[in-house]
Amino acid sequence: MKQKNSLTTYLIIVICGFYFTAQYYPNILHLSLPLQQELFLIKSAYFPDGQLHGVDHGEYWRLITVALTHGSITHLLFNMLAMWQLGTIIEQIYGKTKYIIIMLGALLAGSAASYFFNPSNVPAVGASGMIFGLFAALLVTSRKHGIDYKNVIGVIVINLLITFLVPNIDWHAHVGGLLGGALTTYLVRTFNRPQKRLGNI
Repeated sequence: MKQKNSLTTYLIIVICGFYFTAQYYPNILHLSLPLQQELFLIKSAYFPDGQLHGVDHGEYWRLITVALTHGSITHLLFNMLAMWQLGTIIEQIYGKTKYIIIMLGALLAGSAASYFFNPSNVPAVGASGMIFGLFAALLVTSRKHGIDYKNVIGVIVINLLITFLVPNIDWHAHVGGLLGGALTTYLVRTFNRPQKRLGNI
């Protein structure tokens, strides 16, 4: 049974809120740059204000705030649907604190891969790295909690194929998030194993 008022629901509301604010009220916070440009992940580039911006220039928040940005409404909807489906399950199994740890591990790993392997002046947007981490968390969790791991593997393979076949997708972030989510979930399970078992998922 899905929890009402779950952390997953609140995260979806926040991410959608940032997307629509960036689209329709980009200067609402009176920052030096439009909201989307303040949040997306980029290594180093000159922006319209004539200044160099990016992680290389101390803007480390971009490694996390990239999850608050999306390239289109379709991009947002697909990611939020996946987050709602996957995140609700992981949150039920591990509880809110461990769920946050897993998501942050996946997000930071995905952002790090994007940062290290993408061109310096190409921005990255989206929560996809974190969502791939949730796929990995479900896979790591599956056999101990009555989840059909073969179905999980199938879904991961399909999404990875899409990642590599569709142009302009940051596959580095997806693979990094997948590995980061798997490692973080494994560590969470090792130090404090969850007690809940979910059947027929």
